[in-house]
Amino acid sequence: GQAHVAFVEVRLSDTREAALTAFNRAVLAVPEVEQCHMMASSFDYLLKVRTADIQAYRRVLGEVISTLPHVASTSTYVAMEAVKEVF
Repeated sequence: GQAHVAFVEVRLSDTREAALTAFNRAVLAVPEVEQCHMMASSFDYLLKVRTADIQAYRRVLGEVISTLPHVASTSTYVAMEAVKEVF
């Protein structure tokens, strides 16, 4: 299954409304992104990404997430264990 879960901080290079809309529309098309939240923080979005393993995650990060509109940088946190997860 898809047991590898990572949380990704995303910082955008532009936070004007058109840039946010472009990012929002593009991220909706990424099946590995289970959740996407716009944040009031030092970063702009927090993503929950589920893949089969770390190799699949590296591919999604490098080929998909990093190429979304206006992405300037990302930081990844890999979940070791889900203590509580509600579906």
